[in-house]
Amino acid sequence: MPMGDNRGPSPLRPPTTFRIESLISPIDREYHPVIHAGRVAVITGAASGIGRAAARELARLGLKVAIADISVEALEALAKELGAAHGETNVLAVPTDVSKLEDVVRLRERVYEAWGEVAVLLNNAAVAKSGDSFEGLDNWKTVMDVNLFGVLNVQHTFVPLMIHQENQSVIINTGSKEGITNPPGNAAYNASKAAVKSFTESLSHELRSRPQAANVTAHLFIPGWTWTGLTAGDANQDNLEEKPAGAWTALESVQFMLDRVRTGDFYILVPDNETRKEVDQLRILWGAGDVVEGRPALSRWHQAYKSVYEEYLRDGLITN
Repeated sequence: MPMGDNRGPSPLRPPTTFRIESLISPIDREYHPVIHAGRVAVITGAASGIGRAAARELARLGLKVAIADISVEALEALAKELGAAHGETNVLAVPTDVSKLEDVVRLRERVYEAWGEVAVLLNNAAVAKSGDSFEGLDNWKTVMDVNLFGVLNVQHTFVPLMIHQENQSVIINTGSKEGITNPPGNAAYNASKAAVKSFTESLSHELRSRPQAANVTAHLFIPGWTWTGLTAGDANQDNLEEKPAGAWTALESVQFMLDRVRTGDFYILVPDNETRKEVDQLRILWGAGDVVEGRPALSRWHQAYKSVYEEYLRDGLITN
């Protein structure tokens, strides 16, 4: 039973942090060796949302941008916009279905033929079709083909070349808080993003363990509530209703992410106007506590644990 006078703190939390702050020193924006004018960025899922905001921001910073998306019309519109603002020779648009390996290979060939390197690989394409734990199998397959195997296709196609480049480069995989806290409502999407978290962690370890890959780092981008085509249900954001007060814009999320990449963070947990960092941290710790303390799965949403969780969150925020 969750209740009782002998109940201990929930979940168990270490009294201190073991993060080593001095591994990578912050680098001034102007002098960062990767996010720097003249270098090359590849962005999947670039025609809308976070991908489009990233393409605009990286182009503004002077990078050459290769944009990829399955939505050809929106992709061409973005390419025209970026070309007019930053020069057509600095923009490469390649219609790409990341779930098809041959499409991703063609994207890589176009990029290396045009510019000979990749400095920033933003592995961002995703879909959010609904799939319950025992219903919606077709949606499960679609979600996994894009969100899991699409990210793997890009990673397996680009990374073997990137680790042999002379200059430093970064791989940024877009995850989700849903892939960490696993809220009820869309098991398919949550599972796909949990997988992205897992293999991005493995990628980071493998890169730092191989001397020949020392110039490449991996980063897990975990957006907060961001007003995008996925969250609003419409990929054409120019026609969306007004952004809710609690959400961040896609540009705000991208700028926060790039700042954290510059300082070398692996986990880039993005806040928003509704959920501050301390709340995210407490939610993640509570989920881990389900395993450590033997509580029911997803106890945060379990009726018997509702008051316990609320007390834990309240006490945690007072402490912080």
